Amino acid sequence: MHDIVTKTRLRAELLENRADLGDEARSAAGRSLRDALLAVPEVEMAGTIAAYVSVGTEPETRSLLFALWKRGAYVLLPRLLPDDDLDWASYEGPDSLAPGARGLLEPTEPPRGTGAVASADVVLVPALAVDRTGMRLGRGGGSYDRVLARVGPAILTVGLLYDSELVDSVPAEPHDRRVRAAATPSEGLVRFG
Repeated sequence: MHDIVTKTRLRAELLENRADLGDEARSAAGRSLRDALLAVPEVEMAGTIAAYVSVGTEPETRSLLFALWKRGAYVLLPRLLPDDDLDWASYEGPDSLAPGARGLLEPTEPPRGTGAVASADVVLVPALAVDRTGMRLGRGGGSYDRVLARVGPAILTVGLLYDSELVDSVPAEPHDRRVRAAATPSEGLVRFG
């Protein structure tokens, strides 16, 4: 129970910090993350990349998605299912997105199923914080813990963060899944383990 209370408090604090950032800071962070990720060898060579459309105060991902797509990568984006699991569909440019559940922008292409993420060469996931062992703190719905459970052990999984969100430790429960790296605007890609 202690970890749940700690997680709730930490989430509230992190979301408040994000809310204090202006649009300019979010855009700048998104540009830095895009440039850093586009230079990562696994991303450069990836045929398929699972990613997400940023929402609210998350670091901006739209320019990254567009750059990956223009480069010729097959980009999979999530569609939120009623049980909070994620289905996947292809990104075919900015015009292929439409409002979905909970104010998220989702791909309009035909769904490929929850298992489609297993075919990705790289998986980019949202996170509120990641610690130096790769433990990820999400928003609490468990969607991305399910996603990360479907990804093979050799696949690069990356949590996208602001600089202050790469921390020494985050509270964890048995179902929580680690990412293999985090990306921040200042440090670029930070690999774990």
